[in-house]
Amino acid sequence: NKTAPQPWQAIAQRFCSIGILCAGDEELAPFLPLISNCKITEKAMLKFHAGQIDSVEVVALFSGVCKVNAAIAAQLLIDVFCVDIIINSGTAGGMEPELEIFDTVISTEVCYHDVAPDILTEFHPWMNSVFFVADPKLIDMSKSAVDKLSTSGKVVWGRMVTGESFITDESRQKINDEFAPLTVDMETASIAHVCYANDIPFIAIRCVTDTEKHSGVDNFDKNCAKASSIAKDITVALLREIKKSW
Repeated sequence: NKTAPQPWQAIAQRFCSIGILCAGDEELAPFLPLISNCKITEKAMLKFHAGQIDSVEVVALFSGVCKVNAAIAAQLLIDVFCVDIIINSGTAGGMEPELEIFDTVISTEVCYHDVAPDILTEFHPWMNSVFFVADPKLIDMSKSAVDKLSTSGKVVWGRMVTGESFITDESRQKINDEFAPLTVDMETASIAHVCYANDIPFIAIRCVTDTEKHSGVDNFDKNCAKASSIAKDITVALLREIKKSW
C-alpha cells in the first residue's frame, strides 16, 4: 500500500488549517459553539464554518450522509479552503462484539465493504491493497490526546469499513467475515480516499451509537447526540496535540 502522506515538515513551516468533516448536522453541532470568529461560506449546497478552536484554524462542516456527499466535502476542503489535515469526526455502528455504545474507535486503516477490490487496485488510484492507512503521526498524537482525557466508554484504534447502507443483522456477519472491522459507517473511506489522492493527512474519530446487541436506526437516533459530543471532545484534544507540533 502507498505510504500514508506525512507532509509534516511543510505543515510546521507555515500556519496550517484543519478540516473537521462530519456526516450529519447533529455530529457537527458540538463543534459550532467552540468556533470563534466564525465565518460561514456556502458552496455546493454545503455550509463551511471557518474560524478558530483553541487558536487552531479550522474549517468545519457536515457533508450529509453517504460516500459521494462526504467526498465532495473533502475535496472542497482541500481545493477551496486549502486545509492541510482532515479529521473525520462523528458516530459509527459497532461491529466488534466487545465494543459497547459510547466506546470510540480511532482509525488506523479504512476500506469500503461494498466496492470490488480491483476498482482501487487495477484503476485509479492504483493501490496495492484496499486499505487507506491513517496518518501515523496523527495516530500517535491521538493516543497522547486520549491519555489526557476522561471520556465515556473506552477508546481503541483499528480498522473501519464504509458502505452505502445502514447495516442490518443480515449483512453484519458477511462484513465481519470479510474485513473484521471495529466499526462501520457510510462516509469514512470516501474521505480517506480523497485524502489519499491529494496526499493530505487523515484520521477518523467515530463514537459507537449502535451495536449487534443494540442495533437499528432507533438506537442511532437515541445515542447520536452524546456520541457526537464524545467524538468532539477527542477531536478537540487532538487539535491541541497537533498545535504543539507546529
